[in-house]
Amino acid sequence: MSLLSLTNVSAFYGHSQALFRVNLRLEEGRAVALMGRNGMGKTTTIKTICRMLPIAGGEILFAGQDLRHLPSYRVARLGIGLVPEGRRCFARLNVEENLIATARPGYWDLGRVFALFPRLGERRTQSAVSLSGGEQQMLAIGRALMTNPRLLILDEATEGLAPILRREIWAVIDRLRHETGMSLLIVDKSLKELGRIADEGVVLQRGETVWHGPMDSLGPEITDRYLGV
Repeated sequence: MSLLSLTNVSAFYGHSQALFRVNLRLEEGRAVALMGRNGMGKTTTIKTICRMLPIAGGEILFAGQDLRHLPSYRVARLGIGLVPEGRRCFARLNVEENLIATARPGYWDLGRVFALFPRLGERRTQSAVSLSGGEQQMLAIGRALMTNPRLLILDEATEGLAPILRREIWAVIDRLRHETGMSLLIVDKSLKELGRIADEGVVLQRGETVWHGPMDSLGPEITDRYLGV
């Protein structure tokens, strides 16, 4: 049984349909890249999974449980951790307060997050708003890990960062994938990094799944047609 499965999922923003037939499968301990050009439904799919947007049709199951009628906080408690686009740290709280605000019992605690991101340990008493963009991204990832999720969703976790910080974030994602065996759903524009970390990929075009398969079978025909500029 898949850890996460979406079957013919549709969703709307008001009267405008954004998702039509999104299909996705993610097995426990695997990493899936969710890909597509801007505006094709990637973030909308994530919002629908996390129940921040109503599901108009289709089915979403997580660990065999139907998510369609659950509020977002219950979905989080089932074990879905989200690193949202734009970071969205609690600006007036310090680093440690941001982390403990979402903490649930499990493997990930302050010590392990600070070991993963030593810079956060050095800045534990600083307010989130005083951090650099890269440090805020580390904090957003650490905050999601503190929920001790079964599935970690990363929505554009390297967007807008300097190259050296992007490499640092990718190194952390690689560690999460290969050292902890965490299940990952990743949205990012870097096909090179996604190909190195993700087992499988799903490509969206205008709110519909148009390709899915192993990342090593993602050839130029698909990338040029659906992912090229």
